[in-house]
Amino acid sequence: MTPAQFSVTELELQGLYLVQLAVHGDSRGFFVERFQEKRFAEHGLPTRFVQDNHSRSAPGVLRGLHYQTAPAQGKLVGVTRGAILDVVVDIRSNSETFGKHAAVELSDMNGRLLWVPPGFAHGFCVLGSEPADVFYKVDSFYEPKTEGGIYPLDSALKIAWPISAPQLSARDSKLTSWTEYSQNPHF
Repeated sequence: MTPAQFSVTELELQGLYLVQLAVHGDSRGFFVERFQEKRFAEHGLPTRFVQDNHSRSAPGVLRGLHYQTAPAQGKLVGVTRGAILDVVVDIRSNSETFGKHAAVELSDMNGRLLWVPPGFAHGFCVLGSEPADVFYKVDSFYEPKTEGGIYPLDSALKIAWPISAPQLSARDSKLTSWTEYSQNPHF
């Protein structure tokens, strides 16, 4: 395994950052610092998180697209097992990239994290034939009364999900369309 160096790259949607962790590995396995306060601060990333979340999803599962408005919630997303296509949609009505999306593959082996700031809807699908464990830190507490979502398979979003017949929760299959959200945005 060739060691990657720590780096932070802003993606095409303002405020969205891909974090490449320094992965140190050999035939025995690997070691990685998933969060280091000083290094994150030096790159302008958040360093205060109030909650860690962990979800496991079976192959073929698609979750999202979710957001929270009050308090707005940013997420530092990574994968500790398996692989996902992580997708975010800019839902900030005053943004030049309103309605645009970005997609990044995150896996247990590529050493990547995605910083998703408030004002984005977030979702992911599991890649491959193994379950995926997604671990994410959030910068504000979960508030069910102010959570929302956008239907992830809405053709208006033009997201090329790389799985056929994705499994959605009953809740996610009834989320708001992009047209409905864009007529009454929450950010």
